[in-house]
Amino acid sequence: MTSSKPSVGSFNPNAKLLEIEHEQWRRECRRRLLPWCIEERSRHDQAPARHHRLLIDHLEGVASGQIKRLMIFMPPGSAKSTYTTVLTPSHLFARFPGCQIIGSSHTSDLAEDFSGRIQNVIRENQGTLGYGLKTESRGRWYTTNGGCYLAAGVGAALPGFRADCGIIDDPVKGRQAADSEAERNRIWNWYLGDFERRLTPDAPVILMHTRWSEDDLAGRLLATQADRWTVLRIPAEAEEDDPLGREPGEWLWNDDSYGYGASLAEIKSGLEAAGATREWASQYQQRPRPQEGTLFKVARIAVLDAAPSGTKIVRAWDLAATRAAGSRDPDWTAGVKLLRTSDNGFVVLDVVRVRGTPDEIEQTIVNTAAQDGRTVRIGLPQDPGQAGKAQVLYLTRKLAGFHVDSSPETGDKATRAGPVASQVNVGNVSIISGSWNRAFLDEIAAFPAGSKDDQVDALSRAFSMLDHARGTVFTAAHLARLQGQLNTRPAM
Repeated sequence: MTSSKPSVGSFNPNAKLLEIEHEQWRRECRRRLLPWCIEERSRHDQAPARHHRLLIDHLEGVASGQIKRLMIFMPPGSAKSTYTTVLTPSHLFARFPGCQIIGSSHTSDLAEDFSGRIQNVIRENQGTLGYGLKTESRGRWYTTNGGCYLAAGVGAALPGFRADCGIIDDPVKGRQAADSEAERNRIWNWYLGDFERRLTPDAPVILMHTRWSEDDLAGRLLATQADRWTVLRIPAEAEEDDPLGREPGEWLWNDDSYGYGASLAEIKSGLEAAGATREWASQYQQRPRPQEGTLFKVARIAVLDAAPSGTKIVRAWDLAATRAAGSRDPDWTAGVKLLRTSDNGFVVLDVVRVRGTPDEIEQTIVNTAAQDGRTVRIGLPQDPGQAGKAQVLYLTRKLAGFHVDSSPETGDKATRAGPVASQVNVGNVSIISGSWNRAFLDEIAAFPAGSKDDQVDALSRAFSMLDHARGTVFTAAHLARLQGQLNTRPAM
């Protein structure tokens, strides 16, 4: 009796085992982000590089609930959007059926382009993900397992939607937008007034964009709510304490054959040759710095976590003119607190700025003096004429008992700023880290071509006080003498 071959469709233990292994792998792709990324990238003959795995680890922290707010800063071309904006949403829909996600970018076109890429990934991997597309409009679409995705440009209204996760990829379009205060304000107001309002309680947020400016969306969030955010910053060229463990100077993505790392040296050389060091710092190192001005070289200002030792401290004020009715961008009253260190360096400890009525400005100056203490000398400018003398007299009465210096301004603003600028430019001036840093550095970098100079004037006066003047305690006798000067009228 001859044996016969198994008929088609008969039991094959090896095939059955293979199918079981495939199903276990599919379940793992739905359960954890890394297997999913490995699976999807393998379709393109690619695999996550070392920095991608660190990024995936942070994104997994978001998916598992360990990270509630994540900022990602990585250079252009490093595939951060592929893993964050495309593969993460497609995985979340599989892991949390019925979840709703907002994906936003600087324009609706870019947001919908990312939306289309997510849809393509879902179409190609339905078996692995366990769901498909129910609708396919790129602006707002649904999955077969109850999920929903909304693509929105920055500034767009988001009515009738509650997201379980929000992802913002590139809210700032480019350098021109980043350097516009109006544009930065627009993005900030949209984030607070629209985007955050559309999130369910405790919904995670992923924010990823080039650090064009210290005052960009990420900068403002770090200045106001740093304790809520986890930050992953991977520069193109390794620095000290590199998150990947690279040695300083080592290029990113040098661990496979893609060639990204080899291109970075050429990019850096080209930017430096064009004098665009600011672009290398912001786009590739993710370290925004204000653009160098013609007088102050702000890149030479170190940012310190704490003040060094020193005993001479002053607070100098620049007083804004009365706010004109209807003015859309009035001047500030600014008070710069400056320390002279024991080794003759200078440290800006903080800056107080206020816009308001004369009463509000007066109260700010008095309250700040009380907070600083009586050991901190106060500098006030005396505007020309009787009105200037009257203002100084009034304020010094309010500050009686404090060390107060007042004097008219002499020379033009750039001349007055020259001495402290020379100290900045040799690296002899530092600042203490604080939310006021961005406005201060931006203003002195733009000086004298910028629209504002109140902080520069206050800094110049503070430096002059520490460099030359001795303080005067305004006693009753001093006030009487000032009153006599105020009452003196020139002979007619």
